[in-house]
Amino acid sequence: MQGYMYPNEFELQWSLLIVLYPYITGLVAGAFILASLERVFNVKEVQPTYRLALLTALAFMLVATLPLLAHLGHPERSYEIFMTPNRKSAMAMFGFVYAWYLMVVLLVEIWFDYRKDMVQWYRESAGLKRWFYYALTLGATDTSADALKFDDKWGRWITIIGIPSAFLLHGYVGFIFGSIKANPWWSSVLMPVVFLFSAIVSGIALVLVLYMLTTMFRWRKIDMVCLEKLAQFLFYALIVDFSLESLDFIHRLYEAEESIGILSQMIESRLFISLIVLQVLMGTIIPLVMLGLTSSALHKGGFLRVAPELRQLIYLTCAVMIQIGIFSIRWNVVIGGQLFSKSLRGLTVYKVELLGIEGLAVTIGLLCLPLVILWVLVKILPPWTDQETPTTSQATA
Repeated sequence: MQGYMYPNEFELQWSLLIVLYPYITGLVAGAFILASLERVFNVKEVQPTYRLALLTALAFMLVATLPLLAHLGHPERSYEIFMTPNRKSAMAMFGFVYAWYLMVVLLVEIWFDYRKDMVQWYRESAGLKRWFYYALTLGATDTSADALKFDDKWGRWITIIGIPSAFLLHGYVGFIFGSIKANPWWSSVLMPVVFLFSAIVSGIALVLVLYMLTTMFRWRKIDMVCLEKLAQFLFYALIVDFSLESLDFIHRLYEAEESIGILSQMIESRLFISLIVLQVLMGTIIPLVMLGLTSSALHKGGFLRVAPELRQLIYLTCAVMIQIGIFSIRWNVVIGGQLFSKSLRGLTVYKVELLGIEGLAVTIGLLCLPLVILWVLVKILPPWTDQETPTTSQATA
């Protein structure tokens, strides 16, 4: 601790679990928006990742509320936000946004997309597995042309509805921080937009990593056309995200006349590693340079002509670095906004605990849980077919 601090400012009220919460919801929104590129905007190059992106969004969505529930201390009382809703509270209304997105958007779209396959699995299976898939079809076993056309039509409309829903799901988190006028680190009208575009970046990067790893573990050849298109979208989204963050940061520094001194001091000392090194350098600048130089989707062959295997490694490395950078963004917003005193004359220190409900072990466990759920979902609803074969573009890449 240094400078002048009030007694109630030594302990941070929002800790590592609250850092994790916007990070997970951002992955959900970003993965769904990536899936919508194929279904709504007809970007056929990313079709191999469509179902994987949907299942990824569902897996992380099922875990999205757990950091909040663990942080509250009395998770058994959470149902009261539905029983006695406060329509003036952005935090309270999250329960309704979450329920809408999970029950109406994700589950319904996945059901429409998988119904034909579930009917087929039901007819080809026996015993409990047969009845399990029959239950998933909800008794709708008609696979006629009209029925499949109906599925495709309404699945597309659900995806269209889901795009603004995804914006609302994660944009409202930035809205909460941006509306706190007393905190110069948070108060910004650009905060919801920054949160949203960083979510798109993190979602694309996550699906890229999962697509590459699952394809390699299944001993299949990676579709380079798909991978290049993912890298292209990741590159463009990262440029927009970095531009918005830079604009937000410059605007905050420009208008924060009284707090400019303490904010500069905080960046130079408390947030130097997480902000300058991890977020800006490792999570943004290096991936931008690497993607810009090597992606043949951006340039014919890229500025640097490298083999497809090396490009795959570069894309995987960039995606992992971007994930570290996005998590650092969440850390810098949540933790950084609580490190300086309300008097703007002192800084405190946040130390991460290893154990305990707010500790590092629980956070790592909550980060791994969606991957376990995704593994189960993939076993039940495979997002690929065993008949996958390398495309002509793969053979000549």
